[in-house]
Order: sequence, then C-alpha cells, then structure tokens
Amino acid sequence: MSFRIRVNGEEFDAEPRAGQCLRTYLRERGWFGVKKGCDAGDCGACTVQVDGDPVHSCLYPALRAEGRAVTTVEGLARDGELHPMQQRFLDAQGFQCGFCTAGMLMTTSAAGFDEDKRADLPRALKGNLCRCTGYRAIEDAIRGVRHTESPYAGQAVGRSLGAPAGPQVVTGTARYTFDLDVEGLLHMKLLRSPHPHARIVSIDTAAALRVPGVVAVFTHEDAPDKLYSSARHEHPTEDPDDTRVLDDVVRFVGQRVAAVVAESEGAAEEGCRRIAVEYEVLPYVLDPEEAMAPGAPVIHPKGPESRIARAENNVCGEAHGETGDVARGFAEADLVYEETFRTQRVQHASLETHGCVVYFEETEGAGEERIVVRSSTQVPFLTRRALCDLYDLPMEKVRVVAGRVGGGFGGKQEMLTEDIAVLAAMRLHRPVKLEFTRAEQFYGATTRHPFRITVKLGARADGTLTAIQFRVVSNTGAYGNHGPAVMFHSVGESMGVYRAPHKKVDAYSVYTNGVPAGAFRGYGLGQVTFAVESAMDELARRLGVDPLVLRERNVIGPGEHMEGPLGEEEDLHIASYGLDQCLGVVRTALADDTSAELAPEGWLVGQGFAMAAIACGPPGGHIADATVKLLEDGTYDIAVGTAEFGNGTTTVHQQITAGALGTTADRIAIRQSDTDVVRHDTGAFGSAGTVVAGKAVMKAANALAELLLSFTAEYARTPRSLLRLTADAVECDGRTVPLKEVFEAARGRGVELAADGHFGGSPRSIAFNSQWFRIAVDPDTGEIRILRSVHGADAGKVMNPLQCRGQVEGGVAQALGATLFEQVLVDDRGEVTTAAFRRYRLPAYADVPRTEVHFSDTSDAIGPLGAKSMSESPFNPVPPAFANALRDATGIRFTEAPFLRDKVWQALDEHRRSAGPGGTSGPGLPGRPAGRA
Repeated sequence: MSFRIRVNGEEFDAEPRAGQCLRTYLRERGWFGVKKGCDAGDCGACTVQVDGDPVHSCLYPALRAEGRAVTTVEGLARDGELHPMQQRFLDAQGFQCGFCTAGMLMTTSAAGFDEDKRADLPRALKGNLCRCTGYRAIEDAIRGVRHTESPYAGQAVGRSLGAPAGPQVVTGTARYTFDLDVEGLLHMKLLRSPHPHARIVSIDTAAALRVPGVVAVFTHEDAPDKLYSSARHEHPTEDPDDTRVLDDVVRFVGQRVAAVVAESEGAAEEGCRRIAVEYEVLPYVLDPEEAMAPGAPVIHPKGPESRIARAENNVCGEAHGETGDVARGFAEADLVYEETFRTQRVQHASLETHGCVVYFEETEGAGEERIVVRSSTQVPFLTRRALCDLYDLPMEKVRVVAGRVGGGFGGKQEMLTEDIAVLAAMRLHRPVKLEFTRAEQFYGATTRHPFRITVKLGARADGTLTAIQFRVVSNTGAYGNHGPAVMFHSVGESMGVYRAPHKKVDAYSVYTNGVPAGAFRGYGLGQVTFAVESAMDELARRLGVDPLVLRERNVIGPGEHMEGPLGEEEDLHIASYGLDQCLGVVRTALADDTSAELAPEGWLVGQGFAMAAIACGPPGGHIADATVKLLEDGTYDIAVGTAEFGNGTTTVHQQITAGALGTTADRIAIRQSDTDVVRHDTGAFGSAGTVVAGKAVMKAANALAELLLSFTAEYARTPRSLLRLTADAVECDGRTVPLKEVFEAARGRGVELAADGHFGGSPRSIAFNSQWFRIAVDPDTGEIRILRSVHGADAGKVMNPLQCRGQVEGGVAQALGATLFEQVLVDDRGEVTTAAFRRYRLPAYADVPRTEVHFSDTSDAIGPLGAKSMSESPFNPVPPAFANALRDATGIRFTEAPFLRDKVWQALDEHRRSAGPGGTSGPGLPGRPAGRA
C-alpha cells in the first residue's frame, strides 16, 4: 500500500507497523512533544490535531491518519511567532512540570475550542489531566489572564518571573527523560510475580530466547547478591537493606522476576510471556496488625546487617517515647477523647512514568568509556552512588542525568529502574531503555503509606491540653524503602506543634505482602496530621470551645522548640513565625464568608479548618553544592544538582543569582540535575530545593559578586567602594566596564571568575499552613460540593509569588484527590485492582475549586533571603480541614479517607435510621440545611 501523512507541514511516507498507534509513529519520527502518559486515552498528554481536530494519539491508529494533516505542539508556532494559546500559557505560567502542557495546548488551540467550550471548561477539559497545577493557572491561561512579570535588573526576588524553560515547554522542545534518539537502543520489559509470596524454584528462559528480536533474559542468577534499599537518602543507613535487583523470593504481586531485553518492546513483551517459572507458594499477610502478631509469616528473615528492627515480627522500624506521664495527664483532664483514624494507599500519578535510558559515552581526553544513566529521578547523585556501590564501579565511571522530569511528588526518590537497566547494559554493552507502563506505576512502583493512627487527647475545661498520645501503625508493604523514616517523621511536627506537659508515642512501620510504599508529599506527616487535627476539632466540639480558639491556646509560639516524646531535634528552630497569620486567614474567612448562599436548597452546609507545620528539609543533613560563573559573552551560568520537575527551583535559583549580581534572570543559564555539573546534591526532596540548594546558590552568587567587584576594582584602578554591578557591566565611578571586557581581562591574567557555594541543610526552620473549607452535602445522595476554599501559607519571604501560589494550589488539589476519591485498591491477595487512570480517579478540572491563597508576611532567619519551603506542606492540612467541614455539615465524624460519596450517603442513612422517624441524636445533628448557616 502507499501511505502518506503530513506532520507539521512535512510529508512522510513510511508505513506504520500493524496496529501501531499515532503516538508512537510520531515519536519515532522525532516529534517528542507528543507525550506518553497512560496509553489508554485517559490523560490527554498525547493529544495532537488531525485535520484540526484534537485526538488522543495513543488510541488513534496511525493508519487512520493516511492522507491527513497532523499537527503536534511543535507545529503550532508559525514563522517564528508563538500561537496565541502558547503565549497565553507562558503569560499565565499555565504549567509546572509541563508534561501535560502539550496536550492541553493541542486541545485548547483547536479551531473547535470556541466560546461555548470556554464557557464550559469542566466539560471541555475532561480529557486532559494535570497533576501539578490545580488547574487555576490553566484556566487563567485559556482566558488570557497574564500573571508573569518582566525581568528587572537586580530586583528578581519577590517577582512573578516565568519559568526559564517556559518557551521550550509550550513549544514541545523541552526534553524529558525519553525525548532523545539513541542508536542501537534495546528495550527492556519485566516479568512480574503473580503471587504475593513465593520462592522461585526454577526459571526456564529457552522459549523466550527463541523469540525473534530477543537478545537476553536476566534472572536472579544473573543479579548481584548484594542487599540494598530502593529508597534514596543522603545517609543510606536510614533505610533497611532488604532488596535485591532480582530475588529468588517474591513478596508481592507485581514484583519483578525476570528482565527481557530485545530489539523492540513487542519482542520483549512476547519474551516475558514465554518465560516458564515454577514457584513454591508461601503464606502471606496483608494486614499490618496481623503481620506483627505471633505466628504470622515472616516476610524478611534477614539478620541485623539489614537493619530491620524486628524481622521475626515483620517490624521494619519502630519508635517509642514518653515525656512526662501521660497516665497522669489524662487523669488531670476534664475530658479525654480517643479515636482511631485510617488513611489509604495513594498513587503519585506523575504523568511521566518511571524509567531510564542507559548508554555509553567516551570520557573526554581519556579514550575510555563510562556509563550514562538518563533517568526520571529526583535524586541523580544518590542514584549514581547506589549504582556504584551495587556494581563496584568507581564514581568517575558513572554519570547520572535527569532531563526535565514529568512530575515526582516523592515517588522518584527511589531507584526502581536504573539498577536493572544498568545490569543489562553492562552485560550486553549496548544501550538499554526501561520505561514503565501506567499499569506498572500502580503495581511496580510505590504508593503513599497507609496508616492506622489512634489519637488520645486530654484537656481541661478551658481547652488547655494535658496529654497527647499516639499509636501509629504504618503499612510499608513488601519492602522497607522509606518505611522507618516516614514513620519517624509522621509523629514529629504533627505532635510537636502543640504544647502539652505529657506526650507519648508508639509507632511501627510494618512489612506486609503488598505493593511497597515510599516517599510521598508530606512524608507521613499528612497521615498523622489528618488524625490529630480531626481529633482536635472533635475535642473542641465536645468541650464547647471554638476550634480556632483551641488551636490558638495550645500551639507553640515564636522562639519555642518543637518537643516530642522522641526527643527534640536540636537543629530545628522556629526561625520565623507565621502560624498566627495562617490562623488569622481562617478567622477572616469565617468573618466575611457568604458562600453558604451558593448551596442548593435542602443541602447540609458546614465549614471546617485545620493547620499543619513542617520542617524545611529532612533531618540529618541535606547537601547542596553550586557554582556560579561569568561567561565570555557577559552572561552567567549556574551549575546546581537539583532536578526540575515542576517544583520551580530553577526559577528561584535564577532569581537569587540575579539579585546578587545585579542582573536580570534572562541573562543567567542553568545547568542542573547532572552528576557532571557539581560536586554533590542530595536531591530534590524534603522541601529542600529552595532552602538548601537555594542557599548554596546564594552563597556562590554572593561570592562571585565580591570576586567580580574586587577584580574589576584592581583592573579599572577604582576603589572597590565605588563599584556597582549592573545587568551587563560594572559601573566604576562614572565609567562603565562591560562584563565581556571584565571576562577578557580576567582570562588574560589566568583568573576564572567563578565561585562555589555549599550548604549542608542544617539548621532548619519550620513552615506553617492552614486550610479552610465551606462545603455542602446532599443528604439524599452523599454528593459534596466545595463552596469555598481558603489557604494560609507561611513560606517566609516569597521568592516568586506566582510560582509559590502554584505550589500551594497543586498541593491542595492533590490532597483533595486523596481526601475525596483517590485510593489504590488491592484484592485479598494484595494485587492492585486500580491499575489505570480510569479505575483510579485523579482530580480533573471539574473537581478542583479555585483556592484563595494568602501568604504570611514573614522573613526567615535561616532560609536564603528569608525564604522557607512550600512544596510539601500545603497538602497536609487539607484532608482534616475537609473532614472537619464534613463533620460540621453532617454531625458525623468520618475517620477513614477517602470520603467517597457512597460512604457519606451510607453514614447519613444509618444516622437517619438510628435517629428514628423525624428525630435527631447527638449534638448538632444532622447538620444545617442551606439557608441556615
């Protein structure tokens, strides 16, 4: 047959393979703006236009495009001018990680996206998902609202500058992990376990090796015997060593059993199907309480070298502590409230899945080769270190690079693909690619830890707390990556933010035969904050004290230390205090609120709030190195290790440098997330991108400014005190010396105008947040509508208001998903049953309200230029605030997330039945109908 297709004005006649979708056809021809997000038509990241109409190219057969004109995001611009919608997305900063942006643009730039569709965005955008932004910025972009400001020399910090990579994101030229061509690339697919617990008796790979195109099959017999953790921390001993690259014992449904490497993905998949595995099925346990009980199957019978707390009881890690005497504290209380709360598994659902490409490059001048790992990771330096340890490689033989990363949220603080791909590449000495499918993200990556938290609070009649007690059980799944660390963090600031003379904690991180849990936004703190903030609200109601007054009466104040039963963290300080302003945001919202009038007649209306505190960075040190230097053309270059995945650190680092050097952000280039560019960077996690890497950049930029002025003073023979840096020159008492001239003069004298900065992540400050909701509940169906959402954030000096607001909005949106409907479900064997977006509901545009964001006016004594972190913390107060609003509306305390519509209706129906005909029971039941709020 003859086949012709026109892509962005260019003719192609190569026939597609049988059954090939348009997405892979386009990407194979270099149109990398077409993204892979789901392969099921659920997310819209692959949207292109066919004859002007938007289609999901992962579902659209390439053959159907024969004779048609296809436009990808790369083809939107004309004659060097951006399409108006591309410019709008730039002006509104309508993206964060940007992985969804091409699809959003192809939907909203289509001729059929008319005024009617703009008037009904919930329906118009139902086929496009975004995990980062919270959709407000996307709506503003579509409506032509501009938020970005123009650069201004020396005044960058505090301004809403656009992301440096913005033009590349909106034109589809930003390069994510798999947006490159590698000659001779092999493809890896993984055979995964069908059993929750089994020993591999034998593996027959002969049939797989006979599949045309299959090059090799790797099993546990080919893998190193070393135990390690897939979790990445600055100090590897924080996590138990319980994992092998390929193991002869599988501990959850979905664990990798073998790896097939082939010339094509199809051949690799067929090779996996041909492998014959004989298993000895072993007993398994899914519930963490049962796993700790005597007689439970032991999941990891390992010795003390693995650093498992109590392997014989499946306790991965545990913590116990008491200050004062809680029994005495409860005896002194006028009221004691105790309740158990539960949280569920949640998927990170970053639109770019886990994966890497491993290839080889010659080292400059040495004539030798080294391994290059291009990975979708938040931790390139820690991944390099782990690979070198695992395979006994010198550091100089391994380079790890993160391109632009399509979302992380903690899920990419793991080594889940690089270890096995490097094994294959080294054995075969050929490039190897491993890219997870969307289903593999659900059963082969990690989830948020499910928690069971029992909270017991004692208080006097006036609301003063006398005692706080937690019993926390965290389900870490089959492996302990992040298990102990998440458990320890969960009971830190959640308890430390409140004063009480008597406190006690018993916490357990427990192995089960389920999909492993890992790092997730909030790192355990959100789960326990849900419990304690719900309990504080209920305590206030039962005491008859205003919940806001109860918080104000018991929270720590400026200059105090966070104290808990596990001991005080000496490097943790309240270096700026904006919690009072965050609570003031709630008070103001309550005072001026009229949103109850928006509720339908007969619906129950309620309001609620919660607060949260979080450390700016992880304990034990978080290292960042940076280098800033002057370039030959008079511009600057920043080298920093932190990865960019929508966290906005690139913009902040530019702004910090521009301020120190008196220049504009657009005159500063950034090299980042590459183990070649700086000495070390722990990684982009733990809210450290601004407060740790930013401080290293600040130190480097300040040092370079001093070096520039000192050198120019000598060169121009002008007193140092009379010199001033400008955008592209040094002003010398009426004389202007261009930076290009300064560079040439320095080069002539053998001087490099560059400076380094380093920060070890300690001491650390505290950030605070509050969240308030007004909601309405339909008592007949359980449907919930958010009438108003207000958030208070203490981020210290806000480096980029637009960007920081986006972080808050994205955190609120993600938390609302976890609050209302997101849950990774497993069956009675631990197998994930929600391994697709259409079975695992992510918040769409229609689900997310516009949240009003108010920043506290503070300046931190520790953070760079007064800044504090604001990436994880917005998530944490959202679930309890919603739970408290739901309690206010219905009179029912919901203790288990998510608050699914059918569960809400069932609880309301059970309450009506227990109350009897026309009756109510308990204080404030069943809530306040609309019109009486």
